[in-house]
Amino acid sequence: YSEHPLGEAIVRYAEQQGVKLPLTDAVDFLAIPGKGVQGVAKGELVQLGTKTWLAELGIKDSSLDTSAIEWQKVGQTVIWLVVNGQIKGIFALADAIKPSAIPIINKLKKMGLEIIMLTGDNQKTAAAIASELGIIQVFAEVKPEDKANLISSLQETGKIVAMVGDGINDAPALAQADVGIAIGTGTDVAIAASDLTLISSDLNCLITAIEISQATMNNIRSNLFFAFIYNILGIPIAAGILYPLTGWLLNPMVAGAAMALSSVSVVTNSLRLRHFKVSQSIEILLRFQ
Repeated sequence: YSEHPLGEAIVRYAEQQGVKLPLTDAVDFLAIPGKGVQGVAKGELVQLGTKTWLAELGIKDSSLDTSAIEWQKVGQTVIWLVVNGQIKGIFALADAIKPSAIPIINKLKKMGLEIIMLTGDNQKTAAAIASELGIIQVFAEVKPEDKANLISSLQETGKIVAMVGDGINDAPALAQADVGIAIGTGTDVAIAASDLTLISSDLNCLITAIEISQATMNNIRSNLFFAFIYNILGIPIAAGILYPLTGWLLNPMVAGAAMALSSVSVVTNSLRLRHFKVSQSIEILLRFQ
């Protein structure tokens, strides 16, 4: 019943092991953002989530800590399984880093962007993944509401923040950011909270989205120039500023032609975006709020 990517990964693994799905006898399902999920299966309360959440529930058992720590050191996420208040097992899940991830992050850095990782995962796992990706600033074990607070604190320092996310836990941060960017293959909640949705899960689309945005802003600036330059030059002449010296006045026909030329210049300049060349193929859905 969970939309979380880790939940989906566990379900896929179960299917590969021959478990017949769906398990329709699970009832009273509840997802606790940033912590885990729980439900009643065959009359037993089953909880699956973080060690921090289990501690909050008063569940303490160190028998599997050694295995969990070893997995976390190599960048794996550990999920704890509890049945009726007793720890019964742990799952280790690895976020497979896409081959394109490191080049994309390096290109974002070259574009002058500051890269920060926000994750609800534990510090050891986050540090291992960030090290591999070349990300220096990492905030781990962050709850959904704390992600939004961190973004707010960055904004208070004068930074313009874009947040990229795909999960339920990312929704508050996506809404708080100056630009929320959701991955189209993520959850509906994340997409609803974002300003821009990348239909593809390929983060090359993120770079192309930025390039398109920059090209559009450049066009807007040049359009403002074309919109005002004719008036800036024409109005003083029409007012007679040159008349005492040269006897020049602005013929109404010339003024009309200048205004028409201004409109033609703006439209023609805007049409240049049709020839914009993206560095990667892209599918973007823009949704303005």
